[in-house]
Amino acid sequence: MDGILTAGTVLAALDLIGTFVFALSGAVVAVRRGLDLFGVLVLLLRPRARGAILRDLLIGAVPPAAISQPRYVLTACLAGLFAFYRHALIERFRNPVQVSDAAGLALFAVSGAQKALGAGLEPAMAALLGMLTGIGGGILRDVLVAQVPAVLKADLYAVAALAGAGVVVTAHALDLPAAPSMLAGAALCFGLRVMAIRHGWQLPVPRLPDREDRS
Repeated sequence: MDGILTAGTVLAALDLIGTFVFALSGAVVAVRRGLDLFGVLVLLLRPRARGAILRDLLIGAVPPAAISQPRYVLTACLAGLFAFYRHALIERFRNPVQVSDAAGLALFAVSGAQKALGAGLEPAMAALLGMLTGIGGGILRDVLVAQVPAVLKADLYAVAALAGAGVVVTAHALDLPAAPSMLAGAALCFGLRVMAIRHGWQLPVPRLPDREDRS
């Protein structure tokens, strides 16, 4: 079992699963907005690659895996086709976009942090790069459908990604096994995000004066 559950195996699996669930959330948003099949595929491919490509470019892993390895594109396309033709089935689940987005956020955050550590980055920078990997795709997806990116709102989004990535880099600093730390970090990030959605957890926001007070 130890030979199978290696850091490289877990990292590759998290990247692929993250690709699928992030693409699925983007595809569901696109279908809700009435885009055709081509529009759905374009919307899910561009945001999915954004965070991962930026991560790879920053650590010098060129060409980026998102465009050099066909399995990522094929995985995203499969998610898009599934969402397009089985949209009614997906919508039966509670908050399908938010839950799949939370899963993609968690998986990309920890895989990004682990890949940054493997490239020799310091733990703090690896955690930040992991967070950036997680939030990058969601930002572009929301912009393309004219929504305020979730990361700019008050709910726990970037904070959850940073927490998940923080578990990975902390385990690395303590010389703990990478594979279990990635799974634990992903679970923490996903749990924080889902709880924030369910219970309305928010970061502090400024209190603006009422319109009457401003007048």
